Amino acid sequence: MGAFEPKALGMPSPFAGASPRLTAKIAGVLYLAYIATTTLATYLRSTLITGNAASTMHNLQANPNVLRFAFVTDLASAVLFFLAAWVLYALLRQVNQNLALLFLLLNLAGVIVQAANTLNLFAALQVLNDPNYVSSFSTVQLQAIVMNEINLYNNGFMIAQIFFSAWVLPLGYVVYKSGFLPRFLGALLMLDSFAILFWFSQYFLLPSYSVISYPALAVSFIAEFGLALWLTFMTVKIRIPASDAGKGAGEPAA
Repeated sequence: MGAFEPKALGMPSPFAGASPRLTAKIAGVLYLAYIATTTLATYLRSTLITGNAASTMHNLQANPNVLRFAFVTDLASAVLFFLAAWVLYALLRQVNQNLALLFLLLNLAGVIVQAANTLNLFAALQVLNDPNYVSSFSTVQLQAIVMNEINLYNNGFMIAQIFFSAWVLPLGYVVYKSGFLPRFLGALLMLDSFAILFWFSQYFLLPSYSVISYPALAVSFIAEFGLALWLTFMTVKIRIPASDAGKGAGEPAA
């Protein structure tokens, strides 16, 4: 058996000069960076946005730069997420090119929705900094406008989860069938798809019962953080039988 090279299947690779191990590490580092920036942005928002309209508006007025930094961090995390998906596509497309392209496009769709949605959060800050709004509305009205923008952001964030639920399903299947990544990670990622879908359904259909989605969130964290850690720190050796070298780009090696 020889080490697999994408060109053996007639597929030009954006990482043609890189070993599979290096490609996997790049994907893992990008995924970890995405998780870290997302966590930072979430923390920054949590220091400003409370369940109380008056305290939230006070926090935004007192610390506007914190929200600005959270906004930029959110956008950076979106870019990192797509880059991680792109490198995963480069790594996994020899397993099944069609499904690899599918998970890349689904990830891109979710990233676009999520990035555009951050404007709702930034709009809350613009309302408080615009003299026309401040002079035209009472404090209570301004609080209502700000909270409405924040609620729109929360709803848009959850809408993006539909695409993120969809992207990890083909990703998990390709990981499972790859033969060079652990099957349990593939199974966890496919389970993650249904966990995110459960979270989405709970948010819109049973908003008062957020506690029931906690196990689903735990599954998501374990699956995606586990994948990122494995890609970053474990060795990836891609090998296929010589008899499989002539298979089509969309067919997995046996």
